[in-house]
Amino acid sequence: MWTLPWGDADFPLRWRLIKTWFSRNLPLGEHRRASRVNKGERGIWQRRYWEHLIRDEIDFARHVDYIHWNPVKHGYVARVVDWPYSTFHRFVRDGGGLTKDWDDGGDDASFGERQ
Repeated sequence: MWTLPWGDADFPLRWRLIKTWFSRNLPLGEHRRASRVNKGERGIWQRRYWEHLIRDEIDFARHVDYIHWNPVKHGYVARVVDWPYSTFHRFVRDGGGLTKDWDDGGDDASFGERQ
């Protein structure tokens, strides 16, 4: 999740710049289908993105929870706290309503309970 500077709503440009920089600085080697190779695309990005304007604090919390749960959902780690790259650790440290055991007993439908 991010907030663009005031008066700037050019999501496509921002994403293109981020993807371009990241892709150029990541070593080659990921699996790519022939269609991606033919188009010169890396295999690390989904082709599209969906922008969403956060409506309120509940909507924000749901999206943060979704992002934090994704590494577990996709089998990279057993628990949210085990993913070292997550902003989850900052939310716990800075009192963002989550504790280290937030996902105990959770699944992608229920997650943990917010404090």
